[in-house]
Amino acid sequence: MHFQYDAKSHLITKQPSHKMDRVLEKKKNTPQKIALIAAGAVVLAIVIYNLLFAEHTSKLNVDSERITVGKVQEGVFQEFIAIDGSVEPLKSFYLDIIEGGRVDKIFTDDGRMVQKGDTILKLSNTTLQIDFMTRETQLYDLMNERQNSEIQMKQDLIKKQNELAEIEYNLALIDRKYKRNQMLIKEKVISREEYEASKDEYEYQTKRKELADRSVKQDTRLMQERLRQLDESINRMKANINMARGTLNNLYVIAPFTGQLSTLKAEVGESKAPGENIGQIDDLNGYKIKANIDEHYISRVYPGLTGSFDFNGKTYQVKVAKVIPEVQNNTFEVDMEFANGTTPEGIRRGQTLQIKLNLNGGGEAVLVPRGGFYQSTGGNWIFVVDESGDFATKRNIKLGRQNPNYYEVLDGLRPGEKVVLSSYDSYGDIDRLELQ
Repeated sequence: MHFQYDAKSHLITKQPSHKMDRVLEKKKNTPQKIALIAAGAVVLAIVIYNLLFAEHTSKLNVDSERITVGKVQEGVFQEFIAIDGSVEPLKSFYLDIIEGGRVDKIFTDDGRMVQKGDTILKLSNTTLQIDFMTRETQLYDLMNERQNSEIQMKQDLIKKQNELAEIEYNLALIDRKYKRNQMLIKEKVISREEYEASKDEYEYQTKRKELADRSVKQDTRLMQERLRQLDESINRMKANINMARGTLNNLYVIAPFTGQLSTLKAEVGESKAPGENIGQIDDLNGYKIKANIDEHYISRVYPGLTGSFDFNGKTYQVKVAKVIPEVQNNTFEVDMEFANGTTPEGIRRGQTLQIKLNLNGGGEAVLVPRGGFYQSTGGNWIFVVDESGDFATKRNIKLGRQNPNYYEVLDGLRPGEKVVLSSYDSYGDIDRLELQ
């Protein structure tokens, strides 16, 4: 028996050597089928490998020059807020018009130094001037009335005193006659009728003296009371005139202390109403800083808090001196003074200073620089750069307090690690950044 291969049919047949030939059955596992099975096994193996061992993170190629990388560090975390403060004089006086009028004359200009008591401007008010002159005239009339009344009353009093003196004289004469008649009547030298006549005359003159004396005393009291009333009226009128004179003096605007007339809002011929502000005088012996702070911090800002600012290449310290708790336009106002009384040389009224106001005493903490990543992550995760610098991976973190420069790291980062700080807006759900 021998075997024979047919190239066309790819069949192998067994030929008997001497006896009759027998056909063999066709094989089922052909080479094409074996190749297909092998290819499927390879694909299946690749899928299983990817499922079990391959990396499933989403990646994004990023140009390293277009991102900002910062370093996590350990240092003192100082919670502070950045505010703008305006330099103002330590003491200012606002010039308000007390009595209205027309600006008659201006004696100085704004920006100049003035001394205490200097006249800044003069107003004219015809109504006040006429009123003052009317009061003066009334005073002179009242003083004349008092003088005339005193003269008249004294003349009347003198006349009555003369009458009293005459009555006293007559009484003295009749008194002697009456006493003499009393003796004579006892000796029966004179008649009873003559005695009675002298007695009646004595009693009459005595009564007249009593009435005259009473009249003189009464007129004296009346004269004194009348003069007292006139004197009181005169004193009141004088007081009114002094007030009117003071009102006229208020038409002169006087410097209350020595300083710089920073503003003067007045022109000759211009009318000014009572209470209107026309300027301000600043005491240049010291300055303070006035700032507006967001109402969010009103419970954390109090007198004694410190801060700092840079000016002409140097850093200066300030301290909160007064907090005005009234909230307007969502802000409240504070006054700050320069620490240790050291006013920076060259500083001027109206300058704006960028101040870092400390909200606590500071302490050691792990810090990460501020960046645009926070807007996308809320501080819950961040891309951490590998030590090789070739890629950055997402990592969950926990941040605490913040200031304009740093976030306080509570968990997830170690000092020395580098992180991507720039915005993550274009990264979507990317888990790994390939840095190129």
